[in-house]
Amino acid sequence: MDDEFYRIKRLPPYVIAEVNGMRAAARAAGKDIIDLGMGNPDLPPPQHVIDKLCEVAMKPDAHGYSQSKGIPGLRKAQANYYGRRFGVELDPESEVVVTMGSKEGLASLATAITAPGDVVLAPNPSYPIHTFGFIIAGATIRSVPTTPDENYFASLERAMAFTVPRPSILVVNYPSNPTAETVDLAFYERLVAWARENKVWILSDLAYSELYYDGKPTVSILQVKGAKDVAVEFTSLSKTFSMAGWRIGFAVGNRKLIAAMTRVKSYLDYGAFTPIQAAACAALNGPQDIVEKNRQLYHKRRDVLVEVMGRAGWDIPPPPASMFAWAPLPPALKHMGSLEFSKQMLIHAEVAVAPGVGYGEDGEGFVRIALVENEQRLRQAARNVKRWFQQMGINSSAA
Repeated sequence: MDDEFYRIKRLPPYVIAEVNGMRAAARAAGKDIIDLGMGNPDLPPPQHVIDKLCEVAMKPDAHGYSQSKGIPGLRKAQANYYGRRFGVELDPESEVVVTMGSKEGLASLATAITAPGDVVLAPNPSYPIHTFGFIIAGATIRSVPTTPDENYFASLERAMAFTVPRPSILVVNYPSNPTAETVDLAFYERLVAWARENKVWILSDLAYSELYYDGKPTVSILQVKGAKDVAVEFTSLSKTFSMAGWRIGFAVGNRKLIAAMTRVKSYLDYGAFTPIQAAACAALNGPQDIVEKNRQLYHKRRDVLVEVMGRAGWDIPPPPASMFAWAPLPPALKHMGSLEFSKQMLIHAEVAVAPGVGYGEDGEGFVRIALVENEQRLRQAARNVKRWFQQMGINSSAA
């Protein structure tokens, strides 16, 4: 019997899991690890959302199978959100589907629209599902840069000219996970025009739509005229409302893609637990002050992280959006590489971060730092890092 399963052979060892395993072992041994590795919000959802979950869960008829594509009220709530936030009109019936987080949504769509051997353009570095969702579905990945500059569009042109078969799907993710880079509407206008000309589907991951800083709101690709002809977009309640474990997200946009995804999902799941979907309606339809409150909190954490790590000798560029900082390795320690640096920092500074190489080969030389600890813990992390640097004979200016 062959135990070398085809799809498993196509999946490399999950690099980030090495650091996660070390972190778990250190905590089991009683170490006080400051975990800045996983983007797991430490804040609770709004109270009225929790109350709605409990209220609906008490109903005897709320515990049967739900709807795979999402209950009508939740699809309508998401359509209304796009109308308020982006001025985009969506048909809740044909242009919105509820997902179990954006991660599941991307994987389900990949299964629905990818044939073995298809070529998918995906950013490097990128969140793993942007590539491995399609690899699992049998596709081949051609990497394109993350930075949205002229080189980005040049790489798209090269991919179309020299790849056989021609790429059929492009994945974009802004604000980027892990790099936190952002784009403006002009970028999306150019991208939509390119996709229409080259007959390429665009899958946009907008999971960090509400975590933007310095007064520069994020934009949606669907704001571009004609974007729904070529694009779908994924969003999530995980970060906006601190509902990561609830697993509620959405795909919206092109009707053909939404229909294909809905059909595949109908074979795979019955949708999220109905009380969770009802509570998600309360989040989208209810008071939105929590969104601004969370944004300000992450903004403050960002500023604290940049300040205290800078004093420790580690210069980290302030991210314009998302809940992550994309930090270049200190010059004196760059020779370690991101994985070894992350391991050594966990051991000697008791601070966990995610090695950049885990997001693709172009992530080497960086680590991703999640803003998921309070300001006091961030300051403690910086003190630990400074002590580690000093133990290695590295002063602030050399680091």
